[in-house]
Amino acid sequence: MTATGAHREGLWIIGRRIDRPETILLSLVMAALVVYGWFAPPFWLAVAIAGQLAIGGMGAVWVIGPVRSRFGFARYATFPVAAVALTLLGQMLGPTAQLAGAPVAALLLFGVLWSEVRLPDGRSPRLSIDLTLVGIVFAAAAGIAATFPTASWPPAILLVVVVAAVPALRAAELRGRYGVEAVGQAVLQLLAVAQLGASLALLHLPGVVGSAVLALGFHAWAGAAEALDNGARTRAVAIEFGSLALLGLLVALLLRPA
Repeated sequence: MTATGAHREGLWIIGRRIDRPETILLSLVMAALVVYGWFAPPFWLAVAIAGQLAIGGMGAVWVIGPVRSRFGFARYATFPVAAVALTLLGQMLGPTAQLAGAPVAALLLFGVLWSEVRLPDGRSPRLSIDLTLVGIVFAAAAGIAATFPTASWPPAILLVVVVAAVPALRAAELRGRYGVEAVGQAVLQLLAVAQLGASLALLHLPGVVGSAVLALGFHAWAGAAEALDNGARTRAVAIEFGSLALLGLLVALLLRPA
């Protein structure tokens, strides 16, 4: 067998072992759009984000497969929204960090899509999806805060709430809520995020501290809702997740500039 034949056979074996090779292709395309958005001027940045939503949404349907209501509908939007969040986060990075972050972006996007593909079959841990949702909220909040000045319109917190709508809806679906009930819980979570974001904006926290606290609040609300759904006592939930929120607030106050 020639070297070329052996190389082709090796690629064929690798491709056969990969359950969904189109997942890699779609992740690379989206990562290219993310990196382009990091270097693009504002107009072409908007074009890149629109392309991510269109290509990522249709690509997620292609890769994940037909809709199965018991697994939710927001899982098809998690992948493109993650790409948008990474694009916004990249606005904070320097040119060298942006170049180094290109393969990291591709790996993160692949992990998001791969987790959603494997979750219905029980081959992906639920925790990976939960962490993905928190990461999306953090990246979007940090990127939006760095891209849009405080006095801009629409307010930055409103843009964060728009991006966080998909993670909030997906979190409700992961708790076993679907349809109108999932939308209702997502709206309540978004209201809590908006209130927390407005409070953090008044503190003028440095760097990504406010974004981290906001993501922590998003996670705490989702965890408290799931604990109550599972029959936990209200007092225990309030103490556990309330203390987590107070810890985040304490850190924010300590890091507040004098």
